[in-house]
Amino acid sequence: MAGKEYTVDLSKPLVFQVGHLGETYQEWVHTPIVTEESPRFFESDFMEMLTRTVWWVVPVVWLPVAFYFIRMSYTMGLALPLVVALSVVGAFVWTFLEYCFHRFLFHLDTNSYWGNTFHYLIHGCHHKHPMDGLRLVIPPAEAAILALMFWNLYGILFTLSTRPVMFGGGLIGYVLYDMTHYYVHHGQPTRQSIKSLKKYHLNHHFRIQDKGFGITTTLWDRVFGTLPKTKAADKKS
Repeated sequence: MAGKEYTVDLSKPLVFQVGHLGETYQEWVHTPIVTEESPRFFESDFMEMLTRTVWWVVPVVWLPVAFYFIRMSYTMGLALPLVVALSVVGAFVWTFLEYCFHRFLFHLDTNSYWGNTFHYLIHGCHHKHPMDGLRLVIPPAEAAILALMFWNLYGILFTLSTRPVMFGGGLIGYVLYDMTHYYVHHGQPTRQSIKSLKKYHLNHHFRIQDKGFGITTTLWDRVFGTLPKTKAADKKS
């Protein structure tokens, strides 16, 4: 666990240690430790609690919120078929946002103290400890901040009546994203399509970490040329 000038002590809270790794942070954080739990993040019990979330909290918290906003557009006069269609569009838009977040924010190339610390908190911890089930889904407090940002952005992009349904559809897309992410790490799929999705995502963690940024779909990796090659294709090349 040693960088060139700093050694991370896994027996102590990690968050304010990792920044000291400097330029060696990226190599350290992308060398996974495959255990079901990760070390403590903070000295504070309250802060530590905010970093741990059981998977079922996501649908329990966010599905009612999503349907509330979808219903809002219906009560504002949109026809039911249009509400359903826009909900699907909103969920589809989320798949693009999911790709962008993962590629451009979650995989920032950092080397400064606060850059490394920020990266570790938002995503690096997941690459370092990819099987930690309590740090796989986004904590509600963090998700609420993102939701507020997108609610305000959607106020600029959409009309008064379409804004709620697009936002609600996006929330459904987000719930599917977090549930899919959890399942591909901890589930044992029997359907071939889900098996392929699990292989695709674990390939991102353990083999080619600068490709394969989708979670619920490989579509945007195909569109933008970031779909990782298979082992067979690598051997041929």
